[in-house]
Amino acid sequence: MGVELIKRKILPNSKEFKTFWKEHGPFRYALTSSEFPPVLLEEEEWIFSNNLNALFKALMQFEKQKMKVVKAPFNPENKTILRPETLSSWKINNFPEEWNVCVSDIFVPEGHLTQTVLDTIEIPEEKIGPAQVEDAFFKCLEAGIEQLGYLLFIPKGESKYAAITAYLAEWEQDELDAGIL
Repeated sequence: MGVELIKRKILPNSKEFKTFWKEHGPFRYALTSSEFPPVLLEEEEWIFSNNLNALFKALMQFEKQKMKVVKAPFNPENKTILRPETLSSWKINNFPEEWNVCVSDIFVPEGHLTQTVLDTIEIPEEKIGPAQVEDAFFKCLEAGIEQLGYLLFIPKGESKYAAITAYLAEWEQDELDAGIL
């Protein structure tokens, strides 16, 4: 697999978004923050890509932070150390500190992954490697990204591109109501 195209852009209004989408898109996936202040994004920043894993890696700064899926350094059989039963034997090194305060079904602080991630992998546990865990993590992240404070736009139905039409219409109406347009 080659390098996936990722575009990050601050788009403070619907007009700039439409212009950017027309000139550089359309994209299969688009992501922005649903909270203020945003986490791992600048204010009004968007990330666009045609590959969902690449988009999530850009959000997490996977390459820059040298993140890596590894076996967690503990023995699940060791009952002298208290751990949640749902914790898996995998973690992501250099996990975003900003997400340590997030409540998630798929990870706990410091990037320890839960059994929920492994439950999505359909091969025997002894054959599971870092690549399968990484893919499973991103699939789980897709399902729970809103819980972390983000808006993820994906294709709907037969479309090949992110379903942004309804969001754009609401954004434009909000700007009209505010007297910005």
